[in-house]
Amino acid sequence: MRATTTVVFCAIDNLIGATSKALTGFPAFLEGLAEANVPFVPVTARSRIQFDASLRKFGFGHPFIAEGGCGVYLPEDYFHLKPPRSMRLGRFTCIPVASPSPAAAEMLDRLSEETGIEVVALRTLSPRELSLNAGVPQREAELIRQRDFDEPFFFAGASASDVERFQKESRLKKAQLRPSGALWSLAVGASLADCVRDLSQLYQRSLRAAPLRIGIATAEEAGELLPACDRCVLLTARDAGTPAMAAKCKNLPLFAAETWPVVLETVLRRRL
Repeated sequence: MRATTTVVFCAIDNLIGATSKALTGFPAFLEGLAEANVPFVPVTARSRIQFDASLRKFGFGHPFIAEGGCGVYLPEDYFHLKPPRSMRLGRFTCIPVASPSPAAAEMLDRLSEETGIEVVALRTLSPRELSLNAGVPQREAELIRQRDFDEPFFFAGASASDVERFQKESRLKKAQLRPSGALWSLAVGASLADCVRDLSQLYQRSLRAAPLRIGIATAEEAGELLPACDRCVLLTARDAGTPAMAAKCKNLPLFAAETWPVVLETVLRRRL
């Protein structure tokens, strides 16, 4: 890894679709960062296996954070110094922040039993049932349940008060729930802020200096990522709410043609 003074942490789930189709202008932004030797760290709620097609298509060669802050995935020999704790997952060295499977599955079953609220884990469904409930083709649906840490599920006939009670019990047990449409996921110990911190420490050890951490996210994904960074870019759609940290960020329209050239210039000149 060559020396750098900036690292970009970017929530990409609203920028690159599940089929690896990116927003207009985003690929050129990635090329600009690569030419300037600025590491781009994708942050996604998808699993390592789900994200693989995008990794290959866009040539991401830097670490990434997956499953909503469950772990940091490092390419082979990316850092000369070995992380203080790590595990091998596929072709990556992973710094686990959440407890690896089957901890989340066991916690989900325990919470369901203790609260009396019925949930359906995606791992229990057939490929056809999984496709129907996830609303995607069977091949894509199968990838959803191949997780390293978290456990995707949905509530079976639960009321709003049931869901609220389930969330409260999850917090008491230090478990994290994340909604995604009709589906949810549960993890034990996930923390996006801890992932950013752990990876930043590796960059600092390797570079012998703390790089500037710039976070980029849409309003929907900004909540935990942007406060963990030094400076940020908030991408907003017309109908999106404005997060509380918006005053601390450079705000840009998500779908405007000039947005990504402005973001690139902002990152390279560190003017936020």
